[in-house]
Amino acid sequence: MDLSGQLAKLFKPNERPHPAEAELSVAQGAANTAKDFDWLDRNIPCQKACPAGTDIPGYLTAIAEERPEDAYRINLRDNIFPGILGRVCSRPCESACRHGYEGLGEPVAICASKRSAADESPTDPVILEPYFPPTQKSIAIIGSGVAGLAAARELALLGHTVTVYEKHTEPGGMLNQGIPEFRLPRDLIQQEIKQVIALGITLHCGVTIGTDIPLHQLIDQHDAVIAAAGTLKPNQPNLPGQTLPGIRHGLDFLLEAHTSGTTVGKRVIVIGGGYTAMDCARTARRLGGQVAELNDGKLLIAYRRTRDDIRVIPDELEELDHESIPLECSATPLAYLETDGALSGMRFQRTGTDETFELPADTVLLATGQTPDTDWQQNLTHPNLFLVGDYATGATDLISAIGHAKKTVTEIDHFLMGTHRRTPRVQVQTASAIGRTEAMDQLPRNAMPTLPLEQRTTTAEVETGYETPAALTEAQRCYRCNYKFEIEQDKCIKCDWCLKAKPHENCILMLKTITYDDAGKATDWESTERVREMNLIWINSDACTRCGACITACPVDAISLQKVTLTHENTGEPS
Repeated sequence: MDLSGQLAKLFKPNERPHPAEAELSVAQGAANTAKDFDWLDRNIPCQKACPAGTDIPGYLTAIAEERPEDAYRINLRDNIFPGILGRVCSRPCESACRHGYEGLGEPVAICASKRSAADESPTDPVILEPYFPPTQKSIAIIGSGVAGLAAARELALLGHTVTVYEKHTEPGGMLNQGIPEFRLPRDLIQQEIKQVIALGITLHCGVTIGTDIPLHQLIDQHDAVIAAAGTLKPNQPNLPGQTLPGIRHGLDFLLEAHTSGTTVGKRVIVIGGGYTAMDCARTARRLGGQVAELNDGKLLIAYRRTRDDIRVIPDELEELDHESIPLECSATPLAYLETDGALSGMRFQRTGTDETFELPADTVLLATGQTPDTDWQQNLTHPNLFLVGDYATGATDLISAIGHAKKTVTEIDHFLMGTHRRTPRVQVQTASAIGRTEAMDQLPRNAMPTLPLEQRTTTAEVETGYETPAALTEAQRCYRCNYKFEIEQDKCIKCDWCLKAKPHENCILMLKTITYDDAGKATDWESTERVREMNLIWINSDACTRCGACITACPVDAISLQKVTLTHENTGEPS
């Protein structure tokens, strides 16, 4: 007997009621209730973790469907610098990825996938359409690092006139000054900055605000001024012997190494445990610095905490090992050592103990962080002056600076126009299929190909990127958490076919009760293993890996599939 056909006659065609207990407020269309946004936050953890709010499932789907240009445009829209971030993003999305949950394998290589789409993108600038016509509002931006350029791009799309002032001879800020070329090619930086400037932004390089142009003059000439001057003032540990020659701040060293050129001594110690420390050590290795000796081991990087406390991606530590750059942890600097007026080493204390030890060195690179240099601002504040990126928050990472810039631009646009002209919406679309199979869950994570050691120089890019087959299979690993599977309770006949088909213990549950708050969000439930105690069968979106087995198993088409996306609509007119 065709059970599916017989039971389907009980329901009218295309009847899709969406009761109050549903996790989304609509079955299809635009939604903006608290529970809709809560569903997005809980169920798309990678996008929630991204400070720029990148539609990660959207661009991974585009890559998997062999649409790399669409994937590039999604990234360009959301995070502005796809090729750059595809190489040097700190990747908070990957630590949040559901595929990395216990028992589910490794996270999707989201960053490397972003790069794969960028590598296949057109070399000519991709210019996005502005959201609004010109507003005749003028904004000046001080600084052309990622935060300043991100703010400039977003303001230009909103129809504002933007002028950027940069004290150095070229734009890019930390992209040029602090990230080695073997990690980030300079032609790529120029290409993606060119895309921003092409929106009609005026750029003045070699102009120092506070010296060449007073800050108050900028404020008088523009409707708003953004300070995006970054964090360029080094944190200098107050240690005995700190004025000895051979002690240098890491950012100064990196800037010299990749512009005018520089050298290091034969014994180099790098102090710190962040990305700057990694870059200093790997650059020093390429410049020929030998590692200092500690008993039978060797030292290049000294860090006062444990290896687990180092705040860099695991790949970075693997590359240290691969390039034979030792890391000595729990080593707190106490003093610089001097011999005949020259730097000869450092004294350390083993963190948490009374043990001290000394290491020889003729070069010490301090990767101990930096803070904003506010002297040029001269304590001037003004309602039209806004701080953006690291200059506002302190030193962070590239994607956090971009995210902060985007949020601040929303505030500035409201300040200038008197209304919120771009409003977030949750877009819900019915779908018939997700394009995944359970076999895709078993695909292993693709390793990033790298140059052989003998080919690594100060300019040769170490990571070479995915070939197309690897890019496709990596994108296929994505669970596509922006899809929602939901059992329509008025159609469910309480059979157990979906329960038998489920691949994970908790992705589909038999429930006795479920509790909702005033916003309609499910806050608690009581499950049961006994059919006679069951009042409903419920798909737990938090545990669902979007394999589609339940839809295939259901005999009465009681399981709906929806694609859920965060969008922004033009909703406001100037007041």
